[in-house]
Amino acid sequence: MAMNSAIEWTDHTFNPWTGCTNISPGCDNCYAEAWSKRSGHVKWGNSPRKRTTEAYWKAPHIWQQKAAQFAAQHGRRQRVFCASLADVFDNQADPQWRADLFEVIKATPALDWQLLTKRPQNIKKMLPPDWGTQGYHNVWLGFTAEDQARFEQRKRFISEIPAAVWFVSYEPAIGPLRLAEDDPKPNWLISGGESGPGARPMMAQWARDIVADCRRFGIAPFHKQWGAATNNPLVQEEGCPANLIKELDQFGKGGGLLDGELIREFPQIKEGDLKLRA
Repeated sequence: MAMNSAIEWTDHTFNPWTGCTNISPGCDNCYAEAWSKRSGHVKWGNSPRKRTTEAYWKAPHIWQQKAAQFAAQHGRRQRVFCASLADVFDNQADPQWRADLFEVIKATPALDWQLLTKRPQNIKKMLPPDWGTQGYHNVWLGFTAEDQARFEQRKRFISEIPAAVWFVSYEPAIGPLRLAEDDPKPNWLISGGESGPGARPMMAQWARDIVADCRRFGIAPFHKQWGAATNNPLVQEEGCPANLIKELDQFGKGGGLLDGELIREFPQIKEGDLKLRA
């Protein structure tokens, strides 16, 4: 349950509770489920979720207290990914825990909370009563779309639910994904290949295509990693030995360069408009 995160697109992770149930193909090699088996902290699947400790819940308030120092040092706000070992919009989680989480979010206005789910159909009914017509200024809503089918199933929520930032996590990318002219558009899209034992392949062209779509539609693209060296275009397309990738491309698992470029942009809000910041 690391709080200072090594994930490239966030600064901290916060898990108000742990435990989840696999619901789509992207869950097949879930790192959180593997963690649960190693740690014994919580049983995965249709089992009771486990709330984290009161001491652990104090962490966001500490980050809030240090927000001005962080901003002065880094020139931006802190980001908090919630939740890496659970799903905020899980209908098997205690609703009071979720209410408590949103109280913490309101009490930490200098933190940008990144709420990522595979259950966007639950978001609207689980948002706090004061969400309003624009959402909380410090909450980014996102859903996972590991392939075209999952994006088609979940995309409508981008236009149906207001949020300061909407994002899509195309990770693990297990099939191609393209954005059409008439699709509702997120502000930010993360792409990345699957890592770990049994990882499924990601084609390099999938990343090129989705980044091109992001450029076309004014979406900030963030290519996190290839996941495995065999997915890296240096190996997949140019025949480079996989054992050399760590030397040639040190950005993320399996490297992260796309045709020699590190593509890691973020959405930024200025005067009510979303701008892009590399």
